[in-house]
Amino acid sequence: MKQMLKNSSQLIAMMLIMAIAIGGATSCKSKRLAKEAAAAEYAAMVEQAKKDLNAIINEETDWSIDEQATRVATIKTYNIDDPEVQELIEKAELKIAELREEAERLAEEERLKREEEARLRAAQSEFAVIDNAFKGVAGAGSYDAANRQIDAALQQFASPDVPVLIIISQAGGFNDYDRPTTISNFLNYLKDRKEYKYKVESVKQDNLGKITEIELITK
Repeated sequence: MKQMLKNSSQLIAMMLIMAIAIGGATSCKSKRLAKEAAAAEYAAMVEQAKKDLNAIINEETDWSIDEQATRVATIKTYNIDDPEVQELIEKAELKIAELREEAERLAEEERLKREEEARLRAAQSEFAVIDNAFKGVAGAGSYDAANRQIDAALQQFASPDVPVLIIISQAGGFNDYDRPTTISNFLNYLKDRKEYKYKVESVKQDNLGKITEIELITK
């Protein structure tokens, strides 16, 4: 009996030793697998960061500028210790800055364009009365009707001798003019020609609102 108990104790001890050994081996294997998984996850994160940063640099993404900036900021929080990633981050931030500057420039151009269009619409509305008066002279059915139209049109001018400047070309911010004439001569020209092929470009007025100079341009 004593021998059997002794043998049983030895068997239990051996089993305990084996269990500890197996448990230790399993623990080491688990740690190794966890370490490998972490390394693989880190490598995948680095690879995706490089891919996204290159896409931003090469303008190959459909992200908005703010979305691109957010993505770069997120990548920076990873604290990736990789020289290539650090260099790509700098290039991506520079590209985003350039895109913002370009977007601001285009926005400013668009704002100025809208303002100019609004100014032209206002000017066209302001000058519509004058243009219509000139059209009325050219389209009058008879000389008497045209003369009545001329008399009405002259009421808008300071005198019959107000200069009329006709722009024949524009380049580099400068106007090239036809030979100057007066409003009286111009209205009689329209009466004889029976055609008004111009539009008012600008006018100068006195304190009473009477026109003292008028610029026309060929349509």
